[in-house]
Amino acid sequence: MSRIGKKPVAIPSGVQISLKDDELTIKGPKGELKRSIVAGVGISVEADQVLVQSADESKGARAYQGLMRSLLANMVDGVTKGFEKILEINGVGYRADLKGSTLNLALGFSHGIEYPLPKGISAEVEKQTKIIVRGIDKELVGATAAKIRSFRPPEPYKGKGIKYADERIIRKAGKAGKK
Repeated sequence: MSRIGKKPVAIPSGVQISLKDDELTIKGPKGELKRSIVAGVGISVEADQVLVQSADESKGARAYQGLMRSLLANMVDGVTKGFEKILEINGVGYRADLKGSTLNLALGFSHGIEYPLPKGISAEVEKQTKIIVRGIDKELVGATAAKIRSFRPPEPYKGKGIKYADERIIRKAGKAGKK
């Protein structure tokens, strides 16, 4: 059996979990998330915990059991605490600005980039060089942060671009030059 899939997911107070026609709905203080259940996986809701069981002992069913348990735990964390990713902008003249739900980026191109934030995602810009992406869906927060980073990924020579706050850029030496 899957080691991760065997662990029960604790339900904190204020969180409601309901199952209806292979769709899992989790409501909490920060919002509501829905996800369809993978075939071959069964979910049972008890008083203060949720258990995930595989339908059979095949390798694929055990893998889906672990996947569904991890997704379920992330959903519970999302509706209680939420998730955030922090991005840093490095470079002369590179800056960010937030107007409503549109992120405006100046990244050294001849034109500015306007990125409308997806529904369920909020952002905050600090000192024009730090972007904090927040939301209750871990997958959507990560995808949004990755999309913002993709507009100008950090380059290895000067480190200019958008990087995650905990990301370490391995720098390269430039040209040796004539002497």
